[in-house]
Amino acid sequence: MVILTGKTLTFEEVKRVVFDNESVELATETCIDIEANRETVDQLIKDKKTMYGINTGFGKFSDVVIENEDLDDLQLNLIHSHACGVGEPFSEKVTRAMLLLRANALSQGCSGVRLILVKQLLNLLNSGIHPIVPEQGSLGASGDLAPLSHLALGLLGEGEVMYHGEKMEAVTALSKEGITPLTLKAKEGLALINGTQAMTAVGVVTYLEAEKLLHQSELTAAMTLEGLQGIIDAFDHDLHAARGHQEQMDVAERIRGILADSNLITKQGELRVQDAYSLRCIPQVLGACWQTINYAKEKLLIEMNAVTDNPLIFSDQNKVISGGNFHGEPIAFAMDFIKIGIAETANVAERRIERLVNPQLNDLPAFLSPNPGLESGAMIMQYSAASLVSENKTLAHPASVDSIPSSANQEDHVSMGTIAARHALQMLQNARHVVAIELICAMQAVEYRGTEQMGAITKEFYQKAREFVPSITADRIFSTDITNLANWLKDEAQSHVSLKGGVFHE
Repeated sequence: MVILTGKTLTFEEVKRVVFDNESVELATETCIDIEANRETVDQLIKDKKTMYGINTGFGKFSDVVIENEDLDDLQLNLIHSHACGVGEPFSEKVTRAMLLLRANALSQGCSGVRLILVKQLLNLLNSGIHPIVPEQGSLGASGDLAPLSHLALGLLGEGEVMYHGEKMEAVTALSKEGITPLTLKAKEGLALINGTQAMTAVGVVTYLEAEKLLHQSELTAAMTLEGLQGIIDAFDHDLHAARGHQEQMDVAERIRGILADSNLITKQGELRVQDAYSLRCIPQVLGACWQTINYAKEKLLIEMNAVTDNPLIFSDQNKVISGGNFHGEPIAFAMDFIKIGIAETANVAERRIERLVNPQLNDLPAFLSPNPGLESGAMIMQYSAASLVSENKTLAHPASVDSIPSSANQEDHVSMGTIAARHALQMLQNARHVVAIELICAMQAVEYRGTEQMGAITKEFYQKAREFVPSITADRIFSTDITNLANWLKDEAQSHVSLKGGVFHE
């Protein structure tokens, strides 16, 4: 059970909720804070204090004062009018993360909502009711208005949801779970949608999967080193300590640990003096990639526990402040940065694929074919990897440098952070397929060398991967192999292994 306080949510807890469907509850003291904050809002309304989005219109309409008897309708109208998303829906994992993160943000007791609203978010999360939220339509300020409006519809029993793998009307799913649709009160519609939880949810899922893929890329690169009889001296501790980047040193240490007992690697001068950059510079390149995801991790952790709506109500000082915490710039920058790391993880993997299949660059059978000429082997797998890498280069263009004014120029600078996050996740999926192709080729190469000479760690990785992709004994439809291996890397591989300090742990 994960307990929300609004301020202490961790990546490990998000992973357990989003990927493992662990239940969530509110801390007792959090419930008290939420209720006290709502009492402040109710009193301010009674006192007829003018407050943005509570008794005024929204955006350019902020100067329009709304009568008290219309305040509930104002919030419902907001949700209906702002549910303008288009395109394919976010995955259920992303939607689960959105529900969790929105509940956590509202739990700090600065948003003026009733306790029942926060509990309704958790009702959907714990019951596996996932509102269908279109991916496109957010500017990333004033928060993720369109996506979060679609999320909010589910709380009200409106729109469509996924429930136990079935698409249905939200009201039907709520009925099956005995959940009463929510009726919004003053401030609550705005509190639900004025935040960064769509971009942050996509960002968190991207980070968790990118961390896993980078570890898998290290394992795969180590197997490629075996297949090409790479030179281990380039991973020497003193060499990397002389430069001083911690992530670079960590990658080198893990590679040394993975290959410690391998008989397929060589020393400098045995076969050649030094390897090509895609082999020799694995720590430098992947270490830099780790730097990008570590930066994103730092910013995402802050945002996971941030209050990002507007206005904020501070009960202890009896004040309401309109500001811009909904602006997604910090996450936009973080996701644009992680995109570079994802792109380079795939880029250098594709170069290693080329070294594995090109007969001019190795002494293996041409394109790892069992019958070169009659059968093409892995020739076109390299084409697919090159295509994915090229596509990632276009997606890596920073979304955060763009801005289009909205709401009659009242909202005149926006972050495009949700676009950055969406592209990062798309790039990650592309990169996973590239790593899968490298792994297919690396497995074939070590078979030619003799798997009995592999290190224990890479051999175990090889044996697990072979359960999903058999050896290439003749040409076949390799698309199936790539998909199967990519799915395994996404869903299963990290549950079998993790790498810490160069030691292979079950």
